[in-house]
Amino acid sequence: MPRFTAFTPDIEYQPREVIKSFQEKKMQETLDYLNAHSRFYQRLFQQHKIDVSKIKTLEDLQQIPTTQKEDLQLHNEDFYCVDKSKIVDYITTSGTLSDPTTFAMTDHDLERLAYNEAISFTCASGYPGEIYQLMTTIDKRFMAGLAYFLGIRKMGASVIRVGNGIPELQWDTINRIKPNAIVCVPSFILKIINYAEEHGIDYRNSSIRKAICIGENLREQDFSLNLLGKNIKEKWDIDLYSTYASTEMSTTFGECKAGMGGHHHPELIICELLDEKNHVVAEGEIGELTITTLGVEGMPLLRFKTGDIAKFHYEPCSCGRTSMRISPIIGRKNQMIKLKGTTLYPATIFDVLDNVDYVENYIVEVCSNEIGTDQVTVKIGSRLPNDEEMVKDLKDRFRAKLRVAPDIIFDDIDTIRKIQMPEIKRKPIKFIDKRKIKD
Repeated sequence: MPRFTAFTPDIEYQPREVIKSFQEKKMQETLDYLNAHSRFYQRLFQQHKIDVSKIKTLEDLQQIPTTQKEDLQLHNEDFYCVDKSKIVDYITTSGTLSDPTTFAMTDHDLERLAYNEAISFTCASGYPGEIYQLMTTIDKRFMAGLAYFLGIRKMGASVIRVGNGIPELQWDTINRIKPNAIVCVPSFILKIINYAEEHGIDYRNSSIRKAICIGENLREQDFSLNLLGKNIKEKWDIDLYSTYASTEMSTTFGECKAGMGGHHHPELIICELLDEKNHVVAEGEIGELTITTLGVEGMPLLRFKTGDIAKFHYEPCSCGRTSMRISPIIGRKNQMIKLKGTTLYPATIFDVLDNVDYVENYIVEVCSNEIGTDQVTVKIGSRLPNDEEMVKDLKDRFRAKLRVAPDIIFDDIDTIRKIQMPEIKRKPIKFIDKRKIKD
């Protein structure tokens, strides 16, 4: 497939010093805009006696305090940089760890969002004329489904808006319209594979050639496929492209064919990795992803801490891009668990459970025990009668992957499903943190 230059920005192929200089110019434009239009950042600059005209380099950004999710919740409309008459779409975050936050999008922001997804899908070997089946919601104030629709349309490809769930409808659509790509949460791919096997659908010879995967890791930190990714590939040999994004960033990190991390788009976002003291970590170390959006009109963010722990990779990619690549997300900062001396994140527990055939659904709970350390309990729903052998098998799987095993309890499938999918939530709840608040 030839390089589709309309949505393959040249800046992503430039030397690091050129990318840095380019971003510093964009950064200064953003600072001037915030200083002129954002009530929140005007106050922040005044309180900390910051002269934005003196912030010239990316390193100078460290003179500015970070922005937290709590700031967005407490001062939401103070982040608006436009009159409400210019807002054309209101979006909210998923509220995975806290109350949802509202984001105001202008027409310009929706165009930027479309461009972001167009270059991300192009990075994932996308081209005009493809047909993408969206297995994600496009309503309920959700950004992702809308972003995919806008980006695929801008790229010159076609969209089928099926929505999430309902494997029967997914296969009916695939057989009728014959899309060559799907956009979905990777664990759902296993569900539609299982449905196909149970109903005699020849899925391996369907029209689907690739999947753009959202919301869950497909890879280990060395970029090899994790258990979930391997399970999918062993059953269905389609191309898997992992992505990482959030409402706050209005930007996507998408993989290319090489599958060596999500590519950074320098024209859309500035990225830092910070340690516990908000210092930029040394190159090659992990830290909390902290972002500054570029080109956002409605609600730009400056040094916003995402809560996601990651690592940056700077080696040029085999696809020719020289821009930074982000690792699979290691975990959420506030969700880190210390189990029996081992540090881990819920995603690693999910990866084990998502690849056990007899596990129908589950909830992972963490609480503080009587001596103040973390205690992890996994509640599992299964259609098979549970016994000691099943518990032993699960614990062996955990020890092989994590070196430690949580407590395991079997519960009713429907009871777990009701906890996972309350009506007011858009994403399934898999992790419940009952620990005492730490200082």
